[in-house]
Amino acid sequence: MHENKPYDIMIIGGGVNGCGIARDAAGRGLSVALAEMNDLASATSSASTKLFHGGLRYLEYYKFRLVREALIEREVLLQAMPHISWPMRFVLPLHKEMRPAWLIRLGLFIYDNLGGRKILPGTRTVNLKQDVVGVPLKAKFTKAFEYSDCWVQDSRLVVLNARDAAERGADIFTRTKVVSAERVGDLWKVTLSDDHGERDIYAKVLVNAGGPWVADIVKNAIKIDTHEGVRLVRGSHIVTEKLFDHDRAYFFQGSDNRIIFAIPYEDDFTLIGTTDQDFEGDPSNPVCTEAEADYLRKFASEYFERPIQKSDIVWSYSGVRPLYDDGASSATEATRDYVLTLRDEGAPLLNVFGGKITTYRRLSEAALAKLAPYFPDAGGEWTKGAHLPGGDFPVDGVQDQIDALITAFPFLDHFWAGRLVRTYGTDAAKLLAGATSKDDLGEDFGATLTQAEVNWLRDHEFAQTADDILWRRTKLGLRLSQPEAEWLEQCLLKQKAHSRGHSN
Repeated sequence: MHENKPYDIMIIGGGVNGCGIARDAAGRGLSVALAEMNDLASATSSASTKLFHGGLRYLEYYKFRLVREALIEREVLLQAMPHISWPMRFVLPLHKEMRPAWLIRLGLFIYDNLGGRKILPGTRTVNLKQDVVGVPLKAKFTKAFEYSDCWVQDSRLVVLNARDAAERGADIFTRTKVVSAERVGDLWKVTLSDDHGERDIYAKVLVNAGGPWVADIVKNAIKIDTHEGVRLVRGSHIVTEKLFDHDRAYFFQGSDNRIIFAIPYEDDFTLIGTTDQDFEGDPSNPVCTEAEADYLRKFASEYFERPIQKSDIVWSYSGVRPLYDDGASSATEATRDYVLTLRDEGAPLLNVFGGKITTYRRLSEAALAKLAPYFPDAGGEWTKGAHLPGGDFPVDGVQDQIDALITAFPFLDHFWAGRLVRTYGTDAAKLLAGATSKDDLGEDFGATLTQAEVNWLRDHEFAQTADDILWRRTKLGLRLSQPEAEWLEQCLLKQKAHSRGHSN
């Protein structure tokens, strides 16, 4: 984009909503800039429970429209990204002291039929005395219902949306803070700050998708008075050593009316979450507190035969969800729906409040619908049915992709090939192009991470640091030792200094 020519849309925030809007807008032929003050998906969007789901428990709060939209969207998203999202079955053990079986079955009947399933199988009853899913549970649990939802690698979802947006012409600025935004005539003048200093860009429309910072941006960067706000809710998770040997997840009910999931994670681990705590303070570095970790351990241990010990925990993470402040009585009841507000006092401002990862694409469409009057020549809706990069293969085609990759690159073992396909899909072959042995891929950083993959992540996926690579583009941080991670960081710093030297 030429410095003096204004963008059509400037987006603040590189989470799932900001990157989703950028991709949708760029695909309609609009000129787009996006600024993210840290790395893409560095806040809420990499700290979810990593599910594309309707939200079974939201039926209790009569959120039928929200649940229906999310249920329909599950299968749309599943087909667009079969490398980073896949079907998962959830086992809900019946607990005599909790909701009665007839009520749960009714809820699951609605859940099965509200969204018009075509791919995912429906609910079935499970005898826990005869099925392998009963083995890790306490003997008192004899019956369960099993239903469908989908898993998603949340931070990869964000990065692939950003990459697709960039390939369609959007300018994605990471580690770039919006210092201020002011209306100058019928344009926004936006001051950006990065390692190179400050600069101004201009845009016809400003979209504030700042997540937990959305209200702060309105007040401090844009300097507009508003009564709209967000309710910040912290959701924490723990990751433990593998607790069971099958590929199904558990949905557990608690005596406090909450629910948690226990989900097979990254082959050798189990993910347990989430909590719902109102949050105050700086949302940039939330942590799973010891009390929250204990709560999750004890909650899951009500169901598992072997109690979960502190020593089982290998990692924990926490994210701050920016829910629209609807005055709900508790964090659990606060709406997960999204709210878009448009202020047209000269140059338009669209603020994005709330939302859940499952409905990010629909939110993006809704945002562009609100902005349509300003861009009469823009294209129409297009993202439904459009694959994300690497996702151009059938939902049930993952094993075929793995087999084809091993055939093309025989030095790969099954774990390595599977990890690459589950991360990059059809792009895995591009990443490995020309390699006839492991040695051709450069430095081995451990756990199958090579210099070729690091280069791909740097050149195509906006990665700059070891954390970007180990915790957001992949989850290899669970497998690399501290010295290995530090060596990766040192190599990245050397490469960055080298490239700067060449560009000067």
